[in-house]
Amino acid sequence: MSVSQTPPALDIAVRHRFPGFALDMSFTAPDGVTALFGRSGSGKTTLVNALAGLLKPEEGHVRVSGKTLFDSRSRVMLAPYRRRIGYVFQDGRLFPHFNVRQNLTYGRWFAARAGRRPQDAAGGFSRVVDMLGISHLLDRRPMTLSGGEKQRVAIGRALLSAPDMLLMDEPLAALDEARKEEILPFLDRTTREARVPILYVSHSVAEVARLATTVVVVDGGHVVRSGSPGDVLTDPRAVPSLGVRDAGAVVAGTIVAQHSDGLSEVRLTGGRLLLPRIEAPVGTGVRVRIQAHDVILAREAPSGLSALNILPVTITDLKRGEGPGVVVRLACAQDHLMARVTRRSADALALAPGLSCHAILKSVAVAPGDVWLAEPEMTS
Repeated sequence: MSVSQTPPALDIAVRHRFPGFALDMSFTAPDGVTALFGRSGSGKTTLVNALAGLLKPEEGHVRVSGKTLFDSRSRVMLAPYRRRIGYVFQDGRLFPHFNVRQNLTYGRWFAARAGRRPQDAAGGFSRVVDMLGISHLLDRRPMTLSGGEKQRVAIGRALLSAPDMLLMDEPLAALDEARKEEILPFLDRTTREARVPILYVSHSVAEVARLATTVVVVDGGHVVRSGSPGDVLTDPRAVPSLGVRDAGAVVAGTIVAQHSDGLSEVRLTGGRLLLPRIEAPVGTGVRVRIQAHDVILAREAPSGLSALNILPVTITDLKRGEGPGVVVRLACAQDHLMARVTRRSADALALAPGLSCHAILKSVAVAPGDVWLAEPEMTS
């Protein structure tokens, strides 16, 4: 007796030709947040239009949780309104003549029109309002809201339309850094609790590292790399598409101590990190982004350094760029790190796959914005 398998949350394979540009992308992704990452002109918008039903590809298929939205072979092409996709644009696009409550209610009306009970939409009106922290905004008009507040309302409206998936097309691109920091915690919570697959389109490695469970890197109309953030973001061969300056890794750990000198101790699978104080209790899970240019390599265990973090690592891969730099991928037990060094240093240290060495990281090199809280560990 065969056991049926759950279909992937996203199953996309589309091909379409334009004058001077050809789109040919295929990938699957499980439930969670799939980050579609690429620079301008890489094909992100074209793929989004195909997913939303605004473009009919010449060939291929688009499926969401097993539901076929487009299939060139069977001639299926669902209209956009029948795809049940909650769309969040860069600029929110709220109805200016409605207050916040009415904008959200429109999402509930759309859910009812789609044949679903409004209370089924992402858990209900009250839950969405609470999750996004917008209860105090309900009677205000969009023109009185900040950019971050508008985006939170736009996300709420999309969730309350009872979508089969949520499509976020660079939702932070139009915001300044202060507004981004305002909305990111709410995005964190939304991506954890939305209960529907999310396609998050971005050209920001920091956003992808923080939010994604799956990363799809695209360039020139093709998928360059796809997989978990830990695998993709530390792949030296994906660095040219990700951007050398933003290269780095994300590691998961647990706070195991809060020291009196203002440092928090985080346990990783291959050692411990001392970081500027993280305002969370012992036992809290965290994710830490460590940028490649902040990691120093040493063949022998160093002593007499001001840097407090020294982790034993093994080189698993390295890539020499066209310039003076070399990107090195490192295994630290079950985690992966990345270092960026000069060719001269790589040659002097004879760096090569299989070599055991030490990764050195200053505590202050990790900014507070590169540490994110996860779920607390369960205790027995």
